[in-house]
This record gives sequence, C-alpha cells and structure tokens, in this order.
Amino acid sequence: MIYITQLIYIREGQEDAFFEFENLVLPLLWKYNGQLLFRIRPTSSTFVDNSIEPPFEIHLVAFENEQGLAGYQEDETRKSYLHLKEQSVQSVVLIKGSQV
Repeated sequence: MIYITQLIYIREGQEDAFFEFENLVLPLLWKYNGQLLFRIRPTSSTFVDNSIEPPFEIHLVAFENEQGLAGYQEDETRKSYLHLKEQSVQSVVLIKGSQV
C-alpha cells in the first residue's frame, strides 16, 4: 500500500471552489484502487501543539500500488477540474509513505 498524506492550505474566500474540486475528484479514487481513509478539517481546539500554520484540511489516501496513484494523477476527468484546484489551493504539503 502507498499512503499519501496532504496538508492542504486554501486561498481565503475560495472554499466553495475547493469543495467543488474535491466533490468531483475524490470519487475517482476508487477507479484506481485508492481510498480516502480520512478527510479532516481541524480546528484550533484539536491541536495540542504546532510550529506551522494549521492546514484547512488533512487528507490520508491509500493506493494499492504506484500504478494506481499514477493512474489517478493522470486521469483525464481529474485533469479537467484542475483549474478549480489552482483557483482554490494556496499550497499542499504532501507526505508519501508506506506502512511499516
């Protein structure tokens, strides 16, 4: 399994565009043997400590293999909605790993 964690920072006032992007592309994960394990929208009360700005959302996604991840990233339907991501997302911290 390949695990992807994303700390997602969005542009102020672009929440609706971000939600639209997510609603359109997250269902495509299953097509590539991927799954959204969790999607968290943290609040200030959920942090015990932090030395960086809290993200708007945190995603943990799993794919069975690298081919599934690559397929999802290259999916033409997903690519057709990237303008919504570019409009709404300021930055992403992406952490890739595997279970040990």
